Amino acid sequence: MKLTKTLIAVTLTSLLAACGGSDNDSNPQPQMGSFSLGVSDNPADATQVNIAFKQVVLKNKNSGESFPFIVTQQVDLLAFQGSSAETLVEGVQVPVGEYQMCIYMENSETVDTASSFVKTKDGIDKGLVTNSVGESCGDADIDKDKSVGRLFFNKAFTIAAGANDYVAEFDLARGIQAPHGNKDYWTLKPTSVQLVNRAEVGNISGQVSDELMAACETAAGGSEFAPAVYLYPAATLLDNMSDIRPAVTEPMVAPLAVARVNEITNAEEVVTGHDYEFGFVVTGDYALGYTCVAQNDDPEADNSPTDVEMPFFIHADEQDVTVTKGETTTRHFPGDFTPAS
Repeated sequence: MKLTKTLIAVTLTSLLAACGGSDNDSNPQPQMGSFSLGVSDNPADATQVNIAFKQVVLKNKNSGESFPFIVTQQVDLLAFQGSSAETLVEGVQVPVGEYQMCIYMENSETVDTASSFVKTKDGIDKGLVTNSVGESCGDADIDKDKSVGRLFFNKAFTIAAGANDYVAEFDLARGIQAPHGNKDYWTLKPTSVQLVNRAEVGNISGQVSDELMAACETAAGGSEFAPAVYLYPAATLLDNMSDIRPAVTEPMVAPLAVARVNEITNAEEVVTGHDYEFGFVVTGDYALGYTCVAQNDDPEADNSPTDVEMPFFIHADEQDVTVTKGETTTRHFPGDFTPAS
C-alpha cells in the first residue's frame, strides 16, 4: 500500500508584537514576533494518517538560543487537506531573526492508536515512525528521547518585523514508505519537507468530469483505481509527464506535487462529482496531469504504461495554469468541462 500524494502544510505566521526600550535605554528589549504553526495533508491511499506531535523547537541562528514549544497533539492529517490546516502553536512570542525549525513526533513501531499510526484503506492499523535523531535545534533533552523522532527543516527562515507567513510542505509521495523487509510499520522520511513564503503562494483547484475518469479507467483496465492530479513545471508535455521515481532523465519531467481526487457528496451522501486541490503553490505557471492509477506510482521504482503488474500513466493534461499569490486558480479536467454545481 502506498500513498500517492501527501502534502503536509505547516503554517508559520509571525506578527510583530512589541518593540521594547527607549533611545536612552542601554539594554533595549528585542523586537518580538508572534509565532503560529499548523499542519495539513492529502494522502490518497489511506483513510487516516495520524501523527502524534510532541514538540516544536525554533533555534535562533543569530544567537543560538532555542525556543521549545510543547504541543502533545495527535492530528489526523486526512482531516486537513489542500489549503486547510490544523494549528499546533499559536501566538507565542519569539525575537525577530533567522531561525531553524524542528518538529518532534512520537515514534510508534507497534500499533498504538493514541500515538502515531496509519490506517490503510482496508482498515488495518500500522505504526508510524521517523528515524531522524540529532540536536539540530539544540534541545538536547528531547533529542535523547528514543521514543521521539525529529522532522528537520533544512531551509532557514526569517521572522522579521511585520507579517511573516510561511508554509512547510511535506511531500509524502516521496517521503512516506509502507512496511517493507522485516518492518511492520510505516516510515516517514524526516527531510521530505520544504518551506515556502505564504506571500508568494496561491492554490489550484477544480473538478474532473465523469467522462474523463471513465476513459482513463477503460485505458487502464483492471478494477482498482486511485484518481489523482499531478503538478508539473510550466509547458511539460503530456508524453513527458513522469511518475515519481528516484531519478528522472530528459525528456521526462518529475512532478512537483500530487493531489488526491475526492468525491463530492450532497446532503444525502450521494456522489455528485469529483474534485482536487493543491494548497500553498508558489506563484508562477504550471501544467497539470490526470491519472486514475496513482496507486501504481511507487516512489522507489520506475513505473511506466508498459508495466505488466503496476502500469502507470498520465491520461490527460492541462497547460498554462497560472498561480497568483493569495488567490485560487480554477482548472477543471478537461478545461472546457462545466460542473453541475
